[in-house]
Amino acid sequence: MSSRRAFAPAKVNLYLHVGPARADGFHPISSLMAFADLGDRVVAEPSEHFELAVDGPFARHAPLDEGNLVIRAVRALFGRFGREPPAVKLTLTKTLPAAAGLGGGSSDAAAVLLMFSGEVGLEAGDRALSETAGGLGSDVPACLLARPVIAEGRGEVLSNVRSWPDLPVVLLRPDAGSATGPVYAAFDASAGKGAADTPEIPTGLASPAEAAAFLAGCRNDLEAPAVSLEPVIGKALDALRGEPETLLARMSGSGSACFAICADRNAAQALARRLAAAHPRWWVKACRLGGAAG
Repeated sequence: MSSRRAFAPAKVNLYLHVGPARADGFHPISSLMAFADLGDRVVAEPSEHFELAVDGPFARHAPLDEGNLVIRAVRALFGRFGREPPAVKLTLTKTLPAAAGLGGGSSDAAAVLLMFSGEVGLEAGDRALSETAGGLGSDVPACLLARPVIAEGRGEVLSNVRSWPDLPVVLLRPDAGSATGPVYAAFDASAGKGAADTPEIPTGLASPAEAAAFLAGCRNDLEAPAVSLEPVIGKALDALRGEPETLLARMSGSGSACFAICADRNAAQALARRLAAAHPRWWVKACRLGGAAG
């Protein structure tokens, strides 16, 4: 097998509506997910056996065993067809922080599923590939598509967004992570419950300002529970919301990363520089969330 490379973009939940837990313990959701032009990278090279190496600024948070979704994804894909993983060395470069709500592990898993799909006779849109992705985690099916989608159910029911503008954003993760399980537990324990309602996206949204105005009527139902567990997330949101470039700021997923939508690239870069200087221990990046053509 020749060397291969794959990009695993950051996932951002532009809104996340969460319903009460079902009988099986899972929460129904509705979420508009978009994907950034920054993320992790995976390189596959021939080797004598299947192995994983991790480098990059956040390598220390990535396990090298079955706890890593990359390994589980490869084993699940080939195991589905009664085959052993190929003799390759995978090098995962972790540039996305962990426990951030940016889908780093899920996007890594999706990247390797796509990388090796042809080896088992699958194509990107095949049901067997999406089923394998769904067995790895709720966000993995959306990460296979890596374009704006509405995710419902547990995250596995996906609908394409027909028209959505590119969004210049600033991603900010404060100096604390946010574990999904405790955040959902705090959500369940809270007096106010959310609902997995799906708002209708207006047709013809053409600018970041119009997208931000629509999203202002949406919410992230996990934001308040996450802030209650990690108050620094609230400080991060305050930092974003207090700046003139910010059209809308919200937490992504179960946190701890937050995002600010800006009017244009220059505004996002200016905001990112200022926040990085003011909070040197925080991870701050300006980037673009890809849109969908009408």
